[in-house]
Amino acid sequence: MVLNSVQINRFKERYNLVVVLGPTASGKTRLAVGLARRLNGEIISVDSRQVYRGLDLGTGKDISEYSGDWGSIPVHLIDIIDPAEEFNLFSFQKHFFSVMADISRRGKFPVVAGGTGLYLDSILRGYRLAEVPQDKALRTQLESENTESLRKILLHLNPALHNKTDLVDRNRMIRAIEIARFQNTDAGKDMGFCSLLPFVIGIRCNREELRRRITLRLHDRIERGLIDEVRRLHEQGLSWERLDSLGLEYRYVGLYLRGQLSFNDMVQILNTRIHQFAKRQETWFRKIEKSGIIIHWIENPDPQEVYSLMINADDELRPK
Repeated sequence: MVLNSVQINRFKERYNLVVVLGPTASGKTRLAVGLARRLNGEIISVDSRQVYRGLDLGTGKDISEYSGDWGSIPVHLIDIIDPAEEFNLFSFQKHFFSVMADISRRGKFPVVAGGTGLYLDSILRGYRLAEVPQDKALRTQLESENTESLRKILLHLNPALHNKTDLVDRNRMIRAIEIARFQNTDAGKDMGFCSLLPFVIGIRCNREELRRRITLRLHDRIERGLIDEVRRLHEQGLSWERLDSLGLEYRYVGLYLRGQLSFNDMVQILNTRIHQFAKRQETWFRKIEKSGIIIHWIENPDPQEVYSLMINADDELRPK
């Protein structure tokens, strides 16, 4: 099955973003690249560590996956800051919405590939971290409205609302109305937030197969120079404490380089910790799904299965 131009156009009328999420080593990047090629799109990486320049092997920054026989697919939010700098959720949102708006403005289609649960949650559930001032007069007025009236007000202000929790909890509805009102002002428009209509694809992996992939990938990265990468980053001025904070690979390789772990112990412990990290990623994805975000699960990163979902999925995310 291949998406034809009519099906692609119909899909783009309903959604303005595809999100491919999955645990480490699940194959989400390869799938996202294939979808971006088909949709005339560009990739937005949602990874809290791949934003750092020089953190390559340790973060799985496999740039070669974005290239192919038909040319390279542009990828954003990779290699954008130095590892000595701090990058947080607020920074991510600011960059994400700016990049998405630019991609859309150029007539391209944004495709997210990511595994950082908090960052994914923040865009799918509509965190608004920019400082939207409280409007006390508006809140007083809204307090007198019943729940159904609040729902109608919110959907009028934001017809593209996809976050179901904003339509259930009264306090969230009032805050969402306050934010939507502010975003319609000149000051709010400068915040750069985009209304999202995401089609979310999640990759489920057999537990044993995922463990096998994680182990093979770790050994491959060590053979390709992971230890030298961590040593080089330290020699360039990053403290061991800073490297510890940049994730499992940098923490445990750093312990090995300091003589606090043997090579075999480093590999074994790091392998175990990455398996545990993959489980935590899956916990985040379940949390996102339980919040009301619809995730279309597939067992393997098979483009044909995804094309079928894209053609046949009901328009669940658009409010009725």
